[in-house]
Amino acid sequence: NKMGYGSIDDVMKHGLVPLSVPDFKNAWKATDALVIDTRTKDVFPMDFIPGSIFIGIDDTFAPWVGTLIPDLQQAILFLADEGKEEEVVIRLARVGYDNCIGYLKGGIEAWMEEGNETDSIQECTPEKFAQYFAEQDGLHLLDVRRQSEFESQHVIGAESFPLDFINRNMNKLDKNLTYYVHCAGGYRSMIACSILKARGFENLVNIKGGFNALKATNLPMTQYHAPVTML
Repeated sequence: NKMGYGSIDDVMKHGLVPLSVPDFKNAWKATDALVIDTRTKDVFPMDFIPGSIFIGIDDTFAPWVGTLIPDLQQAILFLADEGKEEEVVIRLARVGYDNCIGYLKGGIEAWMEEGNETDSIQECTPEKFAQYFAEQDGLHLLDVRRQSEFESQHVIGAESFPLDFINRNMNKLDKNLTYYVHCAGGYRSMIACSILKARGFENLVNIKGGFNALKATNLPMTQYHAPVTML
C-alpha cells in the first residue's frame, strides 16, 4: 500500500491527533473529511454524530473501508472507543488510507457534553419484524448481503440491495418510504443504514441479528441453494 507521508511513523503521528470538539468541527469543515465511527454496532445507533458513517473496528473493518471509500487520499476523522485509536490508524494505513487527520477526544460523550445534536437509527427484533410483515402489506425490506447470499436464500418479498454497490444504487430508493434493512448478522446493515442516513434517508429500521436471526422466525423464505460464487 502507499504511504503518502513517507513512513508509518509519520502516518501515526498525523493520524493520532486527539481533537477537542471545536477542533474536530473545524478540521471537518476545513478538509471536507469523512467521519468514521468505529465503535460497535450495538452502541452506534443510539447516539452518533449526524453525517458520520459507521464502520466498526471489531468486524471486517479494512475490507469495507476499501470497498466504500474510493479515494485513498480522502481525509478521515474518526471516533473510537478509548484505547482503540492506534489500531484504527494502523488498519486504515495497511489498506492505503494514510490521510487520517485525527480523532475526537472523549468520543461521543464529549460531543454531547458540549450540547451538540446527535442522530440515531431505529432498530427492531426479528420477531417484531415478522409480526409487522404478517400484519402489513407492502413493507420494504432491503437485503444488503452480497448477491450470491441473496440468491442462496432470502425472505420472499425482500429487495436485493448489496452494500458493495450502495453508492451506485442509492438513487433507486425513495426517501419518502420506510425501509427495513438487514444483512447476515447486523454489521453490514448498520453500515448501510448509516450511509443512507448521511444521505438524507430518515425512515430506516435496522433488523437486529440479520438474516441469521430472521431464519428462526415464521417469515416466508425461498428454498436454500448453496452459493456458487462469492460475489
